[in-house]
Amino acid sequence: MKKTILKIHSSAATSTSVTRQLADELAAKISNDGDTVVERDLNTPISFINEAWIGAAYTPAEQRSEEQKEGLSLSDTLIAELKAADVLVIGAPIYNFSVPAVLKAWVDQIARVGVTFNYTEYGPEGMLKGKKAYIVAAAGGVPVGSQADFAVPYLKQVLGFVGVTDVEVIAAEGVAVDRDGAIAQAQNTMAGLTAVAA
Repeated sequence: MKKTILKIHSSAATSTSVTRQLADELAAKISNDGDTVVERDLNTPISFINEAWIGAAYTPAEQRSEEQKEGLSLSDTLIAELKAADVLVIGAPIYNFSVPAVLKAWVDQIARVGVTFNYTEYGPEGMLKGKKAYIVAAAGGVPVGSQADFAVPYLKQVLGFVGVTDVEVIAAEGVAVDRDGAIAQAQNTMAGLTAVAA
């Protein structure tokens, strides 16, 4: 069965980015002939949410003004990409112990009550279940999964919050010390992966 892979780049670097290289390699490795790969490059500005955005998001859809609809248009587009995807590949360099600001901005745009999650009497429940996600993390010196890593645990929490609980991490650690070795480490992890069925 054909599937759609949503590949998200968040590195500020382009040609020299480790996460861009590895996310591209991973998307190619897990795809089959006929699959669709959609790329969302967050270097194309993702606006931060503001008071008007919040007001629009919490206004029932049928009551929104044209201005409110316009204010949510980017969020609607990003959520549509997310909903259409069977597999997510998120390139996430660790900047100053956390995720790049543009990736946090993406999270804020896609986390919408009644659209990607709901509040229930048992707590929040994600609405995007049944998807697979890969976090491609690169760190200059912070060990992924250590107490100083606030990026990967955060992304796992966010993904789980919207219902994506099948999450795998591909880590390139120590890029600042041994770039080639860090890339090879991640590639070795990816070598055991096969194309994902939809």
